[in-house]
Amino acid sequence: MARVYNFSAGPAVLPEEVLMEAAAEMLDYNGTGMGVMEMSHRSKAYQQIIDEAEADLRDLMGIPDNYKVLFLQGGASQQFAMIPMNLMKNGVADYIITGQWAKKAYEEAKKYGTANAVASSADKTFSYIPDCSDLPISENADYVYICENNTIYGTKFHKLPNTKGKLLVSDVSSCFLSEPIDVTKYGMVYGGVQKNIGPAGVVIAIIREDLITDDVFPGTPTMLKYKIHADNGSMYNTPPAYGIYICGKVFKWLKKMGGLEAMKVHNEKKAKILYDFLDSSKLFKGTVRAEDRSLMNVPFVTGNEELDAEFVKAATAAGFVNLKGHRTVGGMRASIYNAMPIEGVEKLVAFMKDFEASHT
Repeated sequence: MARVYNFSAGPAVLPEEVLMEAAAEMLDYNGTGMGVMEMSHRSKAYQQIIDEAEADLRDLMGIPDNYKVLFLQGGASQQFAMIPMNLMKNGVADYIITGQWAKKAYEEAKKYGTANAVASSADKTFSYIPDCSDLPISENADYVYICENNTIYGTKFHKLPNTKGKLLVSDVSSCFLSEPIDVTKYGMVYGGVQKNIGPAGVVIAIIREDLITDDVFPGTPTMLKYKIHADNGSMYNTPPAYGIYICGKVFKWLKKMGGLEAMKVHNEKKAKILYDFLDSSKLFKGTVRAEDRSLMNVPFVTGNEELDAEFVKAATAAGFVNLKGHRTVGGMRASIYNAMPIEGVEKLVAFMKDFEASHT
């Protein structure tokens, strides 16, 4: 069967080249006579895989030496608890609520201290990013938390909030490696990899070393301490070994593609094709304020739920899959991560034009 154009928000499309390489190595990785899925994480061969993955990620993102790179498990959702457990030294943190995942992180943080919602876009169904230039940041806040790209609602912080000198912690799950970032602007940046980097099951956390201490919330389980993972090179227990191996291959693919500057250009070009059509369409319309649009997740609607459902069904039959919007907002959503080729977006737009012509 021919491969479909997969617009899933995650787990999501991976570069075909990476999948082909992994397939070729499934039974015998690099002459070891076994696949990575079967390999001891304590072996020299696997140590080389994880070391190379970290080195390539550091190179891609320009990660300074005073930041640790941790390969963790538990999804981004486990970080909602780990972050306050490890970083809430004063027991206070400020949260900017721009969608479901930021809201969940905020609710979780309340269990470990005082979490303040200092800004929110809930009043307009999270269709914009609030003004974060002069927020009521708490004097004793340990950090300010954002979800930088909102997968469900299709918004993105194009300018980081003014944290008034407080640490910035950012969930970048759905925009990870889609463009360059300045890691030094964050105390911690992290994300689940299943949207833009690899298979589900790996979380990458990049944390400034001075924040990784034994001074954690009382009763924090050993597995939820950043220090235990940092001290053991992400190998305190068996890591998500195969997932990290695929991530490593994606890092090499990104370097081959020209790095994050090149990916930003590629992603802007792709997104423009879709947004330009939505802005001119008589049937479809985008749901996000123009200046806050994500390059990765593009939600849109017809304004008629039955027509939305008809479009999703027709698109699926035509090989454009996983376009149904999140259950909390309905409509459609096209996730156009790094690995989605430009031709996938061009063909989707051509299909949308045909659908519009037959329904207006």
